[in-house]
This record gives sequence, structure tokens and C-alpha cells, in this order.
Amino acid sequence: MKTVLKNIDYLVTMNEKREELKDAYVVVEDGIIIDVGKGTPPPGDVEIDLAGRIITPGFVNTHHHFYQSLFRSVKEVASAKLFDWLVFLYERWKNLDNEAIYVSSKVAIYEMMMSGVTTTTDMLYLHPKGRSEFIDSEIEAARSTGVRFHPTRGSMSLSRKDGGLPPDSVVQSEREIIEDSVRLIEKYHDRGKNAMLRIALAPCSPFSVTEESMIRTAELAEEFDVLLHTHLAETRDEDDFCIQKKGLRPVEFMEKVGWLNRRSWFAHLVWLSDEDIRKLSENDCGMAHCPSSNMRLGSGIARVKEMKEAGMRISLAVDGSSSNDTGNMLLEIRNALMLQRVLKGADAL
Repeated sequence: MKTVLKNIDYLVTMNEKREELKDAYVVVEDGIIIDVGKGTPPPGDVEIDLAGRIITPGFVNTHHHFYQSLFRSVKEVASAKLFDWLVFLYERWKNLDNEAIYVSSKVAIYEMMMSGVTTTTDMLYLHPKGRSEFIDSEIEAARSTGVRFHPTRGSMSLSRKDGGLPPDSVVQSEREIIEDSVRLIEKYHDRGKNAMLRIALAPCSPFSVTEESMIRTAELAEEFDVLLHTHLAETRDEDDFCIQKKGLRPVEFMEKVGWLNRRSWFAHLVWLSDEDIRKLSENDCGMAHCPSSNMRLGSGIARVKEMKEAGMRISLAVDGSSSNDTGNMLLEIRNALMLQRVLKGADAL
């Protein structure tokens, strides 16, 4: 079926020439944009008059925690830093069930759609004992919304007794993590050109899984040709933790476990040295920049200007609603712009 969007007042193309068209049209056939132009459009099976509207490409959100839509603006940790915030909220998050995952996923996706997001990822690393297939529940929710979805199979294997932050009830063994990762890839991962659903692998952070788990996950991603994702260099506390436990700073540790490659994209990357930026850029790693979350938790301001100048792949993300309170991508774009200008001047970005 051919759908024509016509009489568009102003169309932002984001093509190579960054053309901006007036009195424009867009032709969509079987879900794929096949033509963009000005003036009188070709006829379509369905024609939608968008006079008076501005049209942009859909935004891509590259880091989220959908389940946090049920835990926004929690009073007790409204002014807490990341580690304290996590310890408090884990005691609430451990009670999640499949219905909560399904409902929170739909809330998060529809909220993002209101600000123009059409593609999103999610990192779901909570897997309470006695409950299963949380990723399946959010995939079911995402399919019902029509969003293009890249869920990441999150994981934690280090509980408090092992030197991590979460309670025992939400962590899994290495075997459980790997087996379910394989199950999800084989069941859902679509390798087609215009795929609407792909799986990535996402140990939560360097301080929530073992070194062996990071290595095995990277090997699994290579074996099945999928992407890798994790939180990295978000706070000073994480920096100190990595040096104390691993003898390396976060980016150095990622290099050791085989994560510095084009498959990997990292959330936050706030506390980076010049050498860290060089390594990430040379290895073509991606970044999910979450300015609102970084402000909300007082984590710091990522060196986006320097990363951009080094040629890194940089994307934007709303992060979870427990550290953002909303899923507004337009607000994220504005905050990204303004934060760099605070540090680097009015023409920074």
C-alpha cells in the first residue's frame, strides 16, 4: 500500500545536503519511505494532508530503562547520587513482574513517540528470581505500539555479597545469562534490511558483572553478530571502583575484556581522559549521551564537544524515568546543546 503525506509546510530531510523543503510531500510504500519532494505529489492509496505541519525524520533513542516509568520522581532519592540511588531503588525494583514490565514499556514508548521517537532501544537488566521472560514482555508491548525496537538483554551477576550493589534476588548466574541471551537472539533477532526488531547484549556495568561475563558476552556477540551495550564512566564513584577492583580505569577495562570495537556503544561516558577519547574514537565505539539523567543525578557533563571533534559516533538518549522523570527527546536535544555551551562557550555545538 502507498501512503502519501502531502502539503507539508516544512520538511526537514536530514539527507547529505541537509535540505529543508517547503510545500513538500513524502511517499511511503509498505512501511518504507520511497520518495521525498516538493509541489504536487504522486497519487497514493492513502493521502494525508499535513498543511500547517513541520515534518522531521523520526528520532532514535539509544538508551533507556522502560520499567522505570513506574518509578519516577521517587521522593527519597530525589537528591541522591547514582550508587545511593541504585541501592535504594533496587529494593523496589526487585518486586517487578511481567505485567509491570509490559505496562511500563508501553508508557515509555508512547511517551517518547509524543516527542518524535520512532526507534528505541532498552536495557532491561533486572531478572528477579521466580519470574522469567521479562524481555519477552517488553517485546510484546513494543510490537503493539509499532515502534522499531532494539532491546538489549541486560544482566547482573554480582550481588551485594559479591561486592556489587543489587540484592541477591535480581542477579543471575553466568550460565543463566548466556543461555537466555542465546534464546532471545534465536527467537527474535531479525537480520533483514528493514528489521523492526533486533537483539543486543548488555551487561549492566563493569561493577555489576564479573570480568569473565564481560569477555563471554563479547564472544557471544561476535558469534551471533549482534551489538554490545553497557553503562560506562558515568560517575567518579565508578572510576574509583574500577581502579580499586580492577586496577584499571573504565575504558582501560573495556579494552582488556575485548569491548573496544564497532559493535559497542556505551551509555554516559562522562568521566573520560583525552586518552580514553582517543581509544574510543580509534576503535569506532558509539556513545549514548544522556544529558538530563547526568544532570538529575549530578554525575557531571560529558565531553561531547571533544568526542565529536575526535570523530566518535554520538547519539542521544532519554535514559530511564527514575533518573530523568520524563521521556522527552526534544528536551534531551536542547539539554545536550546547552550543557556543552555552559562549559565550552556559545558556539560549542
